[in-house]
Amino acid sequence: MIVELGHFALVLALAVAVVQSTLPLVGAQKRWGGWMAVAEPAAMVQLLLVAVAFGALTWAFVTSDFSLRLVVLNSHTDKPMLYKISGVWGNHEGSLLLWVLILALFGASAAIFGGNLPATLRARVLAVQGMIGVAFLSFLLFTSNPFLRLAQPPLNGEDLNPLLQDPGLAFHPPFLYLGYVGLSMAFSFAVAALIEGRVDAAWGRWVRPWTLAAWIFLTIGIALGSWWAYYELGWGGFWFWDPVENASFMPWLIGAALLHSAIVVEKRESLKAWTILLAILAFGFSLIGTFIVRSGVITSVHSFANDPERGVFILMILAVFMGGALTLFAARAGTMEAKGVFSMVSRESALVANNLLLSVACFVVFIGTIWPLVAELLWDRKLSVGAPFFDAAFSPFMVALAALLPIGAMMPWKRAQVGRAMQPLWGVLLLSLALGALVWAMQTGRSALGPVGVILGAWVIFGAAADLWQRTGRGALAAKLGRFTRLPRADWGKATAHAGLGVTIIGVAAMNAWATEDIRVVQVGESFPLQGYEVTLVSVNQVQGPNFISTTAEMALSRNGTQIALLQPEKRVYPVQAMPTTEAAIDYGFLRDIYLVIGDPQENGGWAVRAYWKPLANWLWIGSGLMALGGLLSLTDRRYRVAAGARRGAAAVPAE
Repeated sequence: MIVELGHFALVLALAVAVVQSTLPLVGAQKRWGGWMAVAEPAAMVQLLLVAVAFGALTWAFVTSDFSLRLVVLNSHTDKPMLYKISGVWGNHEGSLLLWVLILALFGASAAIFGGNLPATLRARVLAVQGMIGVAFLSFLLFTSNPFLRLAQPPLNGEDLNPLLQDPGLAFHPPFLYLGYVGLSMAFSFAVAALIEGRVDAAWGRWVRPWTLAAWIFLTIGIALGSWWAYYELGWGGFWFWDPVENASFMPWLIGAALLHSAIVVEKRESLKAWTILLAILAFGFSLIGTFIVRSGVITSVHSFANDPERGVFILMILAVFMGGALTLFAARAGTMEAKGVFSMVSRESALVANNLLLSVACFVVFIGTIWPLVAELLWDRKLSVGAPFFDAAFSPFMVALAALLPIGAMMPWKRAQVGRAMQPLWGVLLLSLALGALVWAMQTGRSALGPVGVILGAWVIFGAAADLWQRTGRGALAAKLGRFTRLPRADWGKATAHAGLGVTIIGVAAMNAWATEDIRVVQVGESFPLQGYEVTLVSVNQVQGPNFISTTAEMALSRNGTQIALLQPEKRVYPVQAMPTTEAAIDYGFLRDIYLVIGDPQENGGWAVRAYWKPLANWLWIGSGLMALGGLLSLTDRRYRVAAGARRGAAAVPAE
């Protein structure tokens, strides 16, 4: 009964989405207040109905209702409760329902918090959100229905993909979807502004919080996925340029560019057309990511589906929304006249350079991701584009971005002088070069990657601190310290996010330049050295888990004869799916990680062991956390809440 109720709620949600996407749009065009007012309750009702459907599916997984086809394919009675719940979105149909739920949540949030928006703009934004809802609810119901029943239910299910039975993967998809779908709000604001023919400072202020929220969620989701790949896959890496990793990274890059471009619209009423285009492309890359994950045209360990029919449906959605939005953009481009004029050397120009670097970097990732598909379609050739291409093609743009960032943040609006902007940064530059020289002197026989990464990271971190201090103005030290603590949260947020990028750069450089790997066969009781530490294989035992069989090793980590940790790497086999997984054991530290993996037994009675020393590995996750925290600080600034400070734009829009 509960499952049928969920299915019925999903059908009703589609009907409500149709109403939401049509009546408010007509009302905004005709200036009919009653029709426009339908948008808010429709968005709220749609959220309620989709939440009922999602709750019904969750209930089916929790209670192991094997009359439901989706539960049979992705659950098992022995599975821990956490993974029964995460199994709801650990598959194509359930994850798509989560996507629709988050889409409805953002639409309802716009209805609740958009009270200061002009009535016509609010109606059009919610109508566009309704259109996206119609597309994905139709996709869900007609090609990926999660509520299909089985005529003869089995006694047990086939279990969830073992790679997804992990806490990191339990929370990684929801955060990613909050980011993916959150960019639909920027898209809706862009299309609504194009329909109205009006893009101004108030619009820039309104669109920024939604983009910032989506970017924060994407940052957290990408970091969780990277951390999962680091400890779960057993390769010791944090990023493999996998197509699905790239699918989340591309909208993150465009979203970062959109955030900085919207600042120029808000402050100077320039870059209007470019900002609208970025808002369209950001959601477009989210749809491209959905296509990559679910169509099966590109192979990945993360892919949800292998169904060309679904891929065609997603391509149709992409073509309709991107084609329609870009056509509207072309028709309205002439109305988005820039008002602010700025020189070649100014903060505006620095933000333009920032946008170009981020956009071209995104384009490089896009080309590398789809090139194997293009080569197969056009020339029937199997190609693989891996880390060497991405590292060589992507890295220069990030180096240029890091080098430019502190200088651009110091420049005034409209007109600037590089020499004056550099005055507070000369000390930062000397300190960064000194740190790089120290690192170069300490390392022997290694590449320049480590020192260069330290220089760039320190330049960005200390540059962010110098920018904050510069904002305290002139005067006595006590007065400057007082103003320092009272700086707006947006300033603190910007500095924190930029510093997080610097920390991440140092972590990436250290991991790639200085990590050491040791692969050997070890007998029980034998020890071996690892970068100043001693690792001893104490024992290897078979352990029965709730739904897996584990080969668990006990490995003692010592330094100078003192044991500092007892680590337990595992090699698991899930009998239901007959699939092995690797569970690395990691001794986390601020300056290094010790990473141990147990392999297969050898003929001589020993065990294959992989051991890694990973310098500054945790700086990757700390940097990502700082970037997300910086975004959150900016989001809580009263000036950047939804439509706050933009009441001057809340008057009715002139008739078209």
